[in-house]
Formats: sequence, C-alpha cells, structure tokens
Amino acid sequence: MGNLTNGLKKFLQNKNTVTAIGVVVAILVLYVGYNMRVRSAINPITVPYARVEISPGIQITEDMVGTTQVPPSMLQGDVLRSQSQVIDKYTSPDSIIPKGSLFYARTVIEEEQLPSNIILKYPKGYVLYNMSVTTASTYGNSIYPENYIDIYLKAVNKYEEGITSQADADRIMLGKLVENVKVLAVKDSSGQPVFSNLSEQKTPAMIVFAVPEEYYILLKKAEFLRNYETTLIPVPTNESLEDEPGELSISSEQLKNWINRVTIWTES
Repeated sequence: MGNLTNGLKKFLQNKNTVTAIGVVVAILVLYVGYNMRVRSAINPITVPYARVEISPGIQITEDMVGTTQVPPSMLQGDVLRSQSQVIDKYTSPDSIIPKGSLFYARTVIEEEQLPSNIILKYPKGYVLYNMSVTTASTYGNSIYPENYIDIYLKAVNKYEEGITSQADADRIMLGKLVENVKVLAVKDSSGQPVFSNLSEQKTPAMIVFAVPEEYYILLKKAEFLRNYETTLIPVPTNESLEDEPGELSISSEQLKNWINRVTIWTES
C-alpha cells in the first residue's frame, strides 16, 4: 500500500504528467461546453406564429395563432416566445402581421395602448360621454379603465318664486345622480391613454364612459348649468371587484327632476 502511495505521489509530482492531465481536462471542458452551446442553438423551441394575416388594430384571438418549432439561433430581435404574450392582445395600428409570420413585441400591444381613434367597446344604444377631470378629482390618478364610478352633482340652489323659498336660496345641493358607471378610458389633454405606459407620468384630463342617451342628455344639462355653479364629481366604487356589478341607474329622481325643471326640453 505504501509503495502504491509513493508511486502515485511521484507520478503527480512529474511536471509532464500534470501538464498532460491539465490539457486533457481543458479539452474535456471545451468539448462539453461547445456541445452544450451547439445543442442550445439547434434544439428547436416552440413559438407562436400567425395562422392568418392580421390587420392593424385587431384583437388577436386564439384561432389566429398557431405554434411552430424554431431553432433559437433564428430568433432575432424582439420575437415573442409565448402564446400568452399574444392571445387577446392587439396588433399595433401601424402594423400588419403577415400569414406565417412570428410575432414581435413592437407589433403587439395592450388594449389600453390603442389610440383614441379606435372604437371603444360599449353597449349598443349607448352614447360616449367625456367628463373633464383633474388629478385631484380622480383621487390622485386612482381611477382606471374598467373601474366603476358614481357621479355626484354639486350645485347652488337659486331662488325661484313659488318653488324655492328665500331661506333655501344660495344653499349648496349635493347628491348622487348616477351610479355604477363603467370607465372605458382615462386620457390626458392630448387624448392619449394615461396608463398606456406606466413608466411615464401623465396627467388625467378626461374620463370616457358610455351611458344611455337619456343619461347623456341629463349629464350634459347638469354640466351646462353654469348659473347654478354645477359640478359633476366622479367617485370610485368597488363594483369592479364584484362578480355581478350593480346596474347603471339614476340615483336621485329629485336631482333629475330639478335638472329638467331648470332647463329647456327639446324634442329631437
């Protein structure tokens, strides 16, 4: 046993032997590393591709997307590698995705990144309403698309002979006018979505929602009652957290009747 140990020590102390072992180890490391790199470059991975030509501003649905296997070395640029990065997203308004093409990050966007000329989704028979807001009235920019709001009306009561007493004149009226309004968009003064890029701080100037024409006319009447110093106030609710949000409705018949009484009704 001692002779074997001494012989091994002499073998390892031989400079030529150590050099030879080092060269062999280096070659093995290079060989294994090279093979791993080659395999990672040529072993195909599964990526999504367009089964049909997809026009600009179109929602990408599941039936439009297929999968194919491509060597990683061929995936240049910002190729999207997962179906979840594509399905239910939208094509950029200035991009056409050809049939058979892979998807690229620059051509696929979120719905809130669509420009203002893209038609918003809202029920048939409803009318879009654009309410002016500020950072303060949106609670520090805390009203988001898909949130629900209630709309309150603040006004100064004026003396009307036979209707309003002198004691009630010039008193402030405040109450909920419309409830369960779904916000479709929040935009800045240039009409761009406030939340399209969270790395940019944009100031909200308007929130867009849709209401029946009757509600639209009522809100517009309230908005234009400048002699009564009216203000429409959006108030966030937690309806978006509910499985079945409450129905859009007029909250106060009293306020509705007051608005209609102090404005002129015209038949369209």
